[in-house]
Amino acid sequence: MTQVQTPKIVKKKLFSPIWLLPIIALALGAWLGVKSIRESGIEVTIHFPSATGMDIGKTLVKYQGLTVGKVVDMSIDDQLQGVDVKVIMDYRSEPFINQGTKFWLVKPKATITGVEGLDTLFSGNYISILPGEGKSETYFEAETKAPVITPGVEGLIVNITSDKLGSLDVGSPVFYRQIPVGQIVGYHLENAEQILVTAFIQQQYAELVKIDSQFWNVSGISVDASLSGIKVSSESLASLLAGGISFSSNSGSTLAQNNHEFALYDSEDDALGGTQFELIANGSESVSQNTSIVYRGIQIGQVTKKSLSDNGILLDAKIDSMYQELLTESANFWLEGADISLSGIKHPERLITGNVINFVPGSGPAKQQYQLLTQAPEPKNISKLLVTLHSDSNPGVSAGAEIRYKQIKIGQVLSAKLNDAFTQVEYQVEIAADFAELVSKNSHFIAESALKIDANLDGVKVKTNDFNTLTNGALSLVRGTNKALATDGDSLYVFASSEDAKVFYSKQHLIKKRLINQDAADLVAGSPIYYKKMQIGEVTSVQWQAAENNFAIDIAIERTFKSLLNEQTVFWRNSALSINASLSGVEVEVAPLMGALKGGISLGLLEQGKVVNSTSLYESKLLAMSQAKPIKLTFPATVQLTSKAPIRYLGHKVGEVETVTLGADLNKLNVNAYLYGEYAANFVQQDAAYSVVTADISLAGITAPETLISGPYIEVYPGHSVTTSSEFIGTIEKPVYTQANELRFTLSDSSLGSIKSGTGIFFRGIKIGQVDAYELSQQGTGVLMQAHVENKYKHLINQTSVFWDLSGVKVDVGIFSGAQIETGSLETILAGGIAVATQATTTSTNELTSKQTFILNSEIDPAWLNWSPIQTSQN
Repeated sequence: MTQVQTPKIVKKKLFSPIWLLPIIALALGAWLGVKSIRESGIEVTIHFPSATGMDIGKTLVKYQGLTVGKVVDMSIDDQLQGVDVKVIMDYRSEPFINQGTKFWLVKPKATITGVEGLDTLFSGNYISILPGEGKSETYFEAETKAPVITPGVEGLIVNITSDKLGSLDVGSPVFYRQIPVGQIVGYHLENAEQILVTAFIQQQYAELVKIDSQFWNVSGISVDASLSGIKVSSESLASLLAGGISFSSNSGSTLAQNNHEFALYDSEDDALGGTQFELIANGSESVSQNTSIVYRGIQIGQVTKKSLSDNGILLDAKIDSMYQELLTESANFWLEGADISLSGIKHPERLITGNVINFVPGSGPAKQQYQLLTQAPEPKNISKLLVTLHSDSNPGVSAGAEIRYKQIKIGQVLSAKLNDAFTQVEYQVEIAADFAELVSKNSHFIAESALKIDANLDGVKVKTNDFNTLTNGALSLVRGTNKALATDGDSLYVFASSEDAKVFYSKQHLIKKRLINQDAADLVAGSPIYYKKMQIGEVTSVQWQAAENNFAIDIAIERTFKSLLNEQTVFWRNSALSINASLSGVEVEVAPLMGALKGGISLGLLEQGKVVNSTSLYESKLLAMSQAKPIKLTFPATVQLTSKAPIRYLGHKVGEVETVTLGADLNKLNVNAYLYGEYAANFVQQDAAYSVVTADISLAGITAPETLISGPYIEVYPGHSVTTSSEFIGTIEKPVYTQANELRFTLSDSSLGSIKSGTGIFFRGIKIGQVDAYELSQQGTGVLMQAHVENKYKHLINQTSVFWDLSGVKVDVGIFSGAQIETGSLETILAGGIAVATQATTTSTNELTSKQTFILNSEIDPAWLNWSPIQTSQN
């Protein structure tokens, strides 16, 4: 039978996935279209005077070496005055295409100052861009030259005004002390009479330009020809070829800002030279520009400009800076030429060089304008100034020597002699009347050298003076700062050199102090004084004081460091080389070279509140900073002690030895030592004990083994006396040191045997004390041994105690009993020992009395070993 299937009804879908493909294609096409439009670039038009050097599709637009556009078309503009260049800019450059943006063509350019656009020889000409600010713009006028400041270049722009350009050009260098620091980047006429030069200073040198800097032209070669010779100068080869500008810098002035304006001078002398003023000359046709102004035959200035004025001929003049102090209110100027008479011709060179303006100084402040006289003024009726000069030694000056100021004779030495005390040289000198006002109460004089030799690695320079200086010597005046002028009879100083004068006056402002030390060692006058290795003063004298048996060391500290001298100031001697060697390492400290050669002193400051001895000169920094107390020790001559040996208490360093000397009797050592300040009070009692500790090698072992390397040292124990002392007698044997509550007693035996200082006392094999010292009894029949038991074991000892010798090995040999060997521990076999046993418990009735004495038995009673009293610890 055939089975009929029921048809399955499927509901039709409203949306088929196949429709996603056209939707995605449509979205992708829209995105590509938007991206294409967005990245199609921005079209701008740049107007150039000509299209020379540019090609369509080849000429690129670059910014900082990155291509940001390309020329796509060029056409002649509507006014036929240039070409319009169409450029497609990268879409990412849109934020930079504004009204202030600048475009210019970069092409190779070779000038005498260098080559520009060298990269275009390989890549071709290109258009450079400098982004600006403002609204968006699509039309631009190209720059004819590159801007002064281009991207990536930082620096300072200054404007310099000049009457003429000379050989200056774009690219001419700008110098500072003959180092090129910038260049000229442009120039143009500011008005009909002035040129404005724009200069660029590199960023690293911008701080050299101050608001009062002076600029001058250093182009070409400067030739100064006169009868005295020809002087030729040039700044550099670059300035000779391309011109150049140099400038000055004043470290104390304000920095110049961009576009600050300066004047350009013709020469360095014009820029930096002294004081400018005016001369009114009536009917003086023989005066011209550059006419010299002379004083006593030396040119001190010149006329810089000649012009007409309502009052006649006006001369702009200038006095050189080194002579500007001579220009005063009552100064006189007059015209002077060659003097021809029957007796001969005076100043014949002026027939060739022309007239000069003579000058004589006066007094009062300088004026701005003076009258040029036609003849020399009448001399003023002013008397000469007579003063006395004195010097520690004669620097080669004799009667007749000239007194000079800036190499101008202003007086002479009348006589030279020793003073009445024969301690100094005195000079009677006279100063010409017209120079009397140059000498003040604190002026001084420097002796001039007839022959000066300057030798260094660059060579040897020899400078000679005139014949008069060679035969009689000469003195130069150094004006003082005191406004009060010198009067007749005043006494002033003469120095052999400027350095001597500087040292002398610096010492007048020093703070003086005296230090005391037992040993002057290598200190001499002139030894430096340091604070943190910086010299702040020097030793002025070292004197032996016989009465006090010490040295007085006078020092002087510069007043600048006055604050260092207070209640916490200490001084110590510098060592040329200080080596502190120990098992932990080696520490080396080297003094400054001057201190190593001449000795030296260092200064330091203690913490607030510490007691200071500010008059002592300590041997080291450690002693000074710890305020060490000096002591004197005497030891037998057999003691092996050296300087720097430590002084110890229970292993702690509390002082050190300064010096060790053998006594005159050759039987003792005299030791000068220091106790550190923080410990000194504990070890200056009259009964304080000092002894020498050296290595002791025995069968029991080695004591103080460190002294085998570091050498012997001194051990000290405090005393109990209320009287203090600074002198002690030391011992070889270690002194007996009693601690509080120790139990002390005496042991007696017929002989010492192997007992010695340090031999232990044992109770049931445990060490509870030791023998401290020993001596013969008063009659010499036995030995008395001083011993002690530690405080925590003193309850084990009372009048019922017995002591016996444990030292060595005891052998008892009998015929019938055989041999019996009795030994203690290995320590007692090697080093000896004493055993103790106590029969009864310690009570108040059997406690030890002072100076209790026990017999030291040579053999043990076996019954003693069975004693077992119940003891109670008494701490």
